[in-house]
Amino acid sequence: MHRIPLTLPLLALPLAAQAEAPHVVTDLPAVHSLVSQVMGELGAPELLLGAGASAHSYQLRPSQARSLQSADLVFWIGPEMTPWLERTLNSLGEGATQVALIDREGTTLREFAEEEDEHHEEDEHDHGTIDPHAWLDPTNAQHWLGVIAGALSQQDPENRPTYEVNAQKAAAAIAALDAQLTADLAMAQDTPFIVFHDAYGYFTSHFGLQNAGSVALGDAAAPGVARISALRQTLEDSGAACAFPEAQHDPKQMELLIEGTSVRLGGALDPSGSSLEPGPALYGQLLEKMSETLIACLSAR
Repeated sequence: MHRIPLTLPLLALPLAAQAEAPHVVTDLPAVHSLVSQVMGELGAPELLLGAGASAHSYQLRPSQARSLQSADLVFWIGPEMTPWLERTLNSLGEGATQVALIDREGTTLREFAEEEDEHHEEDEHDHGTIDPHAWLDPTNAQHWLGVIAGALSQQDPENRPTYEVNAQKAAAAIAALDAQLTADLAMAQDTPFIVFHDAYGYFTSHFGLQNAGSVALGDAAAPGVARISALRQTLEDSGAACAFPEAQHDPKQMELLIEGTSVRLGGALDPSGSSLEPGPALYGQLLEKMSETLIACLSAR
């Protein structure tokens, strides 16, 4: 596949003429990537949840707690994704401006599938009815770049032109990548598949893919015998071609689910980008890697 590079934004003004950037903290790698693109060379945001970190059971290091206490801005998805961070911000981050991106006007939101509501008691980490994995819709990422630039500009008005130009360039790069991935994934639109947990609704809806179901109903839910039995029936009824495990989760449950069937085991999907190198390029790499992993299995004959 020919890739359109997600180019990093250039600075609009020379560094010597600019004020010091705010101290910024972010939660997830995807958010960190978007903020990094808007800040450019003016500053480097801090990432709380680095490689391999769980969004549900993370314990802040003392240095991170101190960083939150001194932060000017905190960009995060919102309490739907990391409820523990909401409690932490209420106690440690009282001096920081908090920007929950999922709550910003103009963000496209989706609710979990009805089956999650029916069985949510199985998942002690359920997010409620709103699916918080909204960064997997690239139109949300483009919108958030403007939100990020606006919040940074309020804290740092001298550098407003730089933030705005960087956000515009980053949004244009994501739009170009979106168009390329739409073309790449077109061949997979009619092929059903199974995923590990219900985190991909934004991605599959945006690109018109056929997600037939998920093994776990939430990020930390362990499927029971009845759930596995129901999914076996789903595999048969849907004609699913592939089953995709997930980074940071044992693939054995997926392997057991498809044992004795014609369903192929795909590569591990990484919806949060936890296995990628943090930085400005991560967001584009996350979308590309997910697309490539899906296509590799769904296009097999």
